[in-house]
Amino acid sequence: MNVFKKINIRAKTSNSTGFGTNPGSYGGRFINKDGSANVEKRGVPFLSRISWYHTMQGLPAWKFIGILFLFYAGINFVFAGLYYAIGIEYLDGIDAKEGSEWLKFGKAYFFSAQTFTTVGYGHISPNGFLTSALAATEALTGLLSFAIATGLFYGRFSRPRAFIRFSQNALIAPYRNGTAFMIRMAAFKNTNLIDAEARMTLGMGVEENGSMVNKFYTLDLELQKINALTLSWTLVHPINEESPFFGFTKEDFDTTEGEIIVYIKAFDDVFSSTVSTGTSYVFEEIVYGAKFDMMYEENDANTKTILNLDRINSYSKIQL
Repeated sequence: MNVFKKINIRAKTSNSTGFGTNPGSYGGRFINKDGSANVEKRGVPFLSRISWYHTMQGLPAWKFIGILFLFYAGINFVFAGLYYAIGIEYLDGIDAKEGSEWLKFGKAYFFSAQTFTTVGYGHISPNGFLTSALAATEALTGLLSFAIATGLFYGRFSRPRAFIRFSQNALIAPYRNGTAFMIRMAAFKNTNLIDAEARMTLGMGVEENGSMVNKFYTLDLELQKINALTLSWTLVHPINEESPFFGFTKEDFDTTEGEIIVYIKAFDDVFSSTVSTGTSYVFEEIVYGAKFDMMYEENDANTKTILNLDRINSYSKIQL
């Protein structure tokens, strides 16, 4: 199918997306569902292309805590091995003639933990130059490690984030006397987001002058900006004579490769900063002929509005 003939020539193209025009140079989608770029960087050494601070800040909480525990256990294991290699007899408080070697190593390990955290209960103490120097080195390492860990913890808690959840699917739904492309989002934490603004771009490979190129089209929205994101927000792109989707059928969406890129930014008054996020929808994630179910309702006493976040992707099929 010659996709280019399906594209509305009146649709507005965009040249400021940051993506190239050669479809043969791209693999997979442009943007991942979490809003990150679907790009793997190569050509420089691994350590040169990795920002460890950004990596640690972006890890899920359980992975972040797990890495801290593994580092703590591992570094103490290394220092305990060094104490053991120098000689248990140089650690006052450990009887080198009693107990198994594993028990002696265990005592050296817990002495290392006490030194690393600068607790120093005093039951075991270093004796001799090498052991004392190693203990001093470990104490300094512990202080620096906890300073770094504290900075990472603070950074994770204080970093402005857009706690916005998107629907898993986009819909082609009835809209006024025609149809529209719709997605839905909602702030899922107790944040106060104001001046929320959205941008939506369609990217797809089309045939132009006998060759395939990537074309990007600006999708005009019914509302591009709202005063406050307190409930759900359905982004609506009317499919009219100006839309690149004008004339598209269900079969066109099923047989064409394309991706809709969504960017959101808003002002968080707690962080006193602008936060942003994004996502994307490939044509396979578009449901043709459906409408979103209502997400919010009043409570029994009619004193509050209840926002049901588990309904963000709830929709009903309808005949267009």
